[in-house]
This record gives sequence, C-alpha cells and structure tokens, in this order.
Amino acid sequence: MRVALRQLNRGRLLIIAERAVEMIPSASLGALVGDMMKVPRLTESECSSGSLLAETRKFHEASLRGEYYQSFHVNWRNCTDKSQGTDAFIAEFDRLTAKCLQAVVEESTETARQSFEILFSLLRQIDEEPDRIVFFADEAGSWQVPVDWRTVLPAYFECLASGTSGEEFAREVDRVISEFCHHWRPELLATAADLANDEQKGALGLLPVREGRRR
Repeated sequence: MRVALRQLNRGRLLIIAERAVEMIPSASLGALVGDMMKVPRLTESECSSGSLLAETRKFHEASLRGEYYQSFHVNWRNCTDKSQGTDAFIAEFDRLTAKCLQAVVEESTETARQSFEILFSLLRQIDEEPDRIVFFADEAGSWQVPVDWRTVLPAYFECLASGTSGEEFAREVDRVISEFCHHWRPELLATAADLANDEQKGALGLLPVREGRRR
C-alpha cells in the first residue's frame, strides 16, 4: 500500500485523506496530523449542525462563489494537471457523494435525493459554464470529475422511486443517464426498472434503450 500510494497524484491522495478523516475517530486525529497542522476544535453546536443537506448546500454555495476556482498558466507540460482548488473540489464532491450513498443505506432517501440533485446541478453548471466553478487545463467538463455512476445512479434511482409519478421518474432517470453516463444506458435503465413500481416501469418502457432507438 505504501508503494502504491507513492505513485498517486495529489488529487487522488487528497480523496484518500478525506475518506480517512471520515473513518478515523476524532480523538485520533491529533496523532495522525498533529505534528504537521493544528487540528481545529469545533464547538458542540458546530458538530451537531452539519447535516448532509446543510453540508451539500454549503458546498454548492461555495462552489458558485468561485471558492474552488484556481487557474494556472497552461503549457504542454502541465496540460493534464489540476490546480489545488480543482483537487479540493473533487475531493469534497467525492466525500459528499459517499455520504449520500450512506444516507440511502440508512433509509434517509429524501435527504439523499435532495443532496444528490444539488451535486448533479454543480456538474451541469460545469458543463454550461466551464470557467465558473473549477479550472481544467484541457477539455473542461463534468466528465473530469470522477464519479462511480454505476454505484451512484442506482442509489439515486432508489430515492427517486419513492413517491414520484411514473412520468417524473422516467424523465429524471432519462435525464441523468443522458447527461452523465449514456454509455451504460441499457444497464442503468434495467436497474431503474428493478427499483420502480408498475406505473414507473410503464413510463420507463417508453424510453429508448439506446440513444435514438425505442424499446
């Protein structure tokens, strides 16, 4: 593991560090990083106010304010690099996505759904205005933000299936697949159908299994 970690870039290491912080008890953080940084101490009210939805909204607002946007002069040597701000955005996006997945496991599907949709809206914003939220040196777009869609979208579909009409369910399933991972469309449509009620399955049946084709 040590050898493998040494081969990873800064962005990947930051994601691992974010995941580790979520897993490590607060009492152990000092032993982990205390010789390199001062570990912030939150008040009891600060600790208790950080709901998933509140965290996701805070991240969304900070992103739209440009807090993660950090550019650099691009040349042929660094055209595949990411700035510290972009790495930080991706790591926080990964952390909140993982918390959404956990919320689904804990049956907090409405909170998870709202949080997923806030995160998806940021990806859409990156596609619509590539120079507003984060900086990519080459070929900007939401595809540059690594997301395990074959895990994330089934969890989102589970949230979506709860209390939505057939038309709304099919529309949103079609939308997110088309926007973010159309190459897995047949597989994800089948997954959505497994999670759907009869009305929702009927609406899904009207969607094309592949782009440009009808079932």
